[in-house]
Amino acid sequence: MDIPASFPRDDTRAEIAALAASLIAESGLDFHAAKRKAAQRIVGDGMAARSMPDNELVDHFLLEHLELFDHDHAERVVRYRQAALHWLEQLDEFRPYVTGAAWKGIATRHAPVHLQVFTDDEKGLEVRLLDDGIGHDVGEIAHFAQRGVVPALAFWWQRDVPMLISVYQYNDLRGALKRGGNGPGGTERGDLAALRLLLAPPASPTGSLPA
Repeated sequence: MDIPASFPRDDTRAEIAALAASLIAESGLDFHAAKRKAAQRIVGDGMAARSMPDNELVDHFLLEHLELFDHDHAERVVRYRQAALHWLEQLDEFRPYVTGAAWKGIATRHAPVHLQVFTDDEKGLEVRLLDDGIGHDVGEIAHFAQRGVVPALAFWWQRDVPMLISVYQYNDLRGALKRGGNGPGGTERGDLAALRLLLAPPASPTGSLPA
């Protein structure tokens, strides 16, 4: 089991992270539940808390697992990012960002395309979806800064793409833009311009001729 050089060497945490990644990919568990279940299996309840890996290490093994066993993963990432692009454009007035699977490029079959909007007009967002013919369920999700919960709107787009929009107050945007995270550029989320860069085809080497 290879642990990236950027992570502290800890075989127990790596083993827990690898098992958690498998549980996330195959069973659809969230990160918290998967890590807890994996830790209980490997070290037992008494040692679980002190042996818990962080989400970045789990992501490392999750991507490894998906690249090995999920042959649709690369195609799913592109489709999820295209879906995110569509909705970032559609909801521009609500200051949307993409986070999670589509942003990190680690998309299990169970993961939604997760957008975060920063607006004081939650009702306006719901009306906008309904006007576009998008029925949705309303629930709650944990605040990204662990400050309670925020509203979350869930729906299916094009029948088979699960979408999740978590709704934050406009003032939460300042904290959201701080660097730190395991997405592109070391960030937890990206705006429309950043996502377009991810979807842009790689530039041809200087001096090369088209085929």
